[in-house]
Amino acid sequence: MTTSAQDSAPPSAPGLLLFLLLILPLPRSIPAASAPCHPRPHPHRGPPPSAECTRREHPVVSFQALSPWISSFSHPGVRDFSQLTLDLSRNQLIVGARNYLFRLSLSNISLIQATEWGPDEDTRRSCQSKGKTEVECQNYIRVLLVNGKRVFTCGTNAFLPVCTTRQIGNMSRVLDRVNGVARCPYDPRHNSTAVVTERGELYAATVIDFSGRDPVIYRSLGNMPPLRTAQYNSKWLNEPHFISAYDVGLFTYFFLRENAVEHDCGKTVYSRVARVCKNDIGGRFLLEDTWTTFMKARLNCSRAGEIPFYYNELQSTFYLPEQDLIYAVFTTNVNSIAASAVCAFNLSSITQTFNGPFRYQENPRSAWLPTPNPIPNFQCGTLSDNSPNENLTERSLQDAQRLFLMNDDSVRFSKLVVDIVQGRDTLYHVMYIGTEYGSILKALSTANKNLRGCYLEEMRLLPPGVQEPILSLQILHSDRSLFVGLNNRVVKIPLERCSSYRTEQLCLDARDPYCGWDRKQRRCTTIEDSSNMSLWTQNISVCPLRNLTTDGGFGPWAGWQACSHDDGDSTSACVCRSRACDSPLPRCGGRGCEGPPSRCPTAPGTGAGRPGRHGDSAAPAAASGSRCASAPATTPPPPRGPRLRGTEPGGE
Repeated sequence: MTTSAQDSAPPSAPGLLLFLLLILPLPRSIPAASAPCHPRPHPHRGPPPSAECTRREHPVVSFQALSPWISSFSHPGVRDFSQLTLDLSRNQLIVGARNYLFRLSLSNISLIQATEWGPDEDTRRSCQSKGKTEVECQNYIRVLLVNGKRVFTCGTNAFLPVCTTRQIGNMSRVLDRVNGVARCPYDPRHNSTAVVTERGELYAATVIDFSGRDPVIYRSLGNMPPLRTAQYNSKWLNEPHFISAYDVGLFTYFFLRENAVEHDCGKTVYSRVARVCKNDIGGRFLLEDTWTTFMKARLNCSRAGEIPFYYNELQSTFYLPEQDLIYAVFTTNVNSIAASAVCAFNLSSITQTFNGPFRYQENPRSAWLPTPNPIPNFQCGTLSDNSPNENLTERSLQDAQRLFLMNDDSVRFSKLVVDIVQGRDTLYHVMYIGTEYGSILKALSTANKNLRGCYLEEMRLLPPGVQEPILSLQILHSDRSLFVGLNNRVVKIPLERCSSYRTEQLCLDARDPYCGWDRKQRRCTTIEDSSNMSLWTQNISVCPLRNLTTDGGFGPWAGWQACSHDDGDSTSACVCRSRACDSPLPRCGGRGCEGPPSRCPTAPGTGAGRPGRHGDSAAPAAASGSRCASAPATTPPPPRGPRLRGTEPGGE
């Protein structure tokens, strides 16, 4: 018979490999899914750096890390710690909350005196009969002003506002009580502001009626005649939200936001600064008891560009009299994307704006057009009381110049205070910005482009998962302290924590104007505590960055499981357990875990099978000559018990 070429061909390589696998004996007693009993330790390196690791994030001080540095005050059942006023002559902080007034020590905000001031039962019932809730029908303090040895304070008093003058050393003693209408809002949700002059005149910006439809800037008390803005005239005030007021020289300034009457395309909000002369005595006839020197200008805080991005809604201001600067926080509308900015305005530029041209509307159907200022060098007292200038009174809407300092397109700012700090080579303006979710952003105000918008750190005042807005901020420059009003407490925070930076590298990398490294004392100090200025160094050239590097850490041991052991001659089953390098995972170049990722009982003579420490689970005793415990593949994990001796330290 003839043999074909196909029959005589040698087997292919895959076929030969399959043949060898079929004839070779398989080892016995090896579980189908088992692991080596003693795998070699590996370095547990973290994953390569991700995009998250390359982000430039500012340092964050957690609630737990900040807690040892802060002092806090709370009172059972009291909410809305929204009014904070410093009384430096008596070393006390005056606090206004819902139904209460407090005197606290400036050193540690411990309680000196608590004075309850709530509405009486008849007033509360009357409030609720008008459709208001029990929460609304309380006394929310909205005016709290120190004037010499007295405190002038006003509250909503269950929608029947009332004001009292109290002795500053004993606020339970009421010296005078007056009607709070036109001095304090009815509704606690209405934004209002007030300032008292050295002569005792009260300038208040609030709403004057129960419904909140009649806004007013009103002067009362003192020796000057009472004056107000024109009633129901949207060119004066158009649904305003009043932010702050300052007594500066011959003028009183008011900062607010309102619906823009000059905006023709839909409804929008503009921020304003308004001004009146303190010696204004009002007009005659139609303008009797009305301001004749009232002016207002738009505050423009916008991001530059071919089409500017405007931050239209003013939220907070802070006045630095030494620099003649007004710092201001602006945000977008609450229904828009969350975005905030800080701008600074020089009062001299605001004065130039008031001396410039106006915008004038001849009638409601006319466009707003620029018109020359009839009194370009206006001074208080130059207007006759019988011929007030309506242009000055109603229609000063020109933009004020500003310095755009920083913006954040993911956060809503709520409050702002500023400190001036002497650094190694220059003065720094350090801003403390409160947010709507309960943290304080510490930022630099500088013209240096490398440092503009720098967050030195973010201090989180609330535990994880808790969010509430910052209601009030007060700064005490002499003590370098920050007082924060929250819904249910008052917090005191030091402006600097230089001693927390333990090494020179940490001290300099913080880029904190308060702190520098003293090479003689070999510690991080303030400039006042330095031993020698020539030995005190700072490095504030770039923004500080959050260290995202995290070294890995082992998690808890898993339960005992079946595994295999090969001693070269035979393979046997055993039990072992493992742990993961995930508590935390190494990230951003951090070191991996140190030590073996898995464990098996040791050989006889090394403590196999004997109780261990810390309640560690014990494995079955090892068989003679074997490095792991012999057990069938189906052996269940042993019960938890003491850990075996001889295992490596730190295994928990």
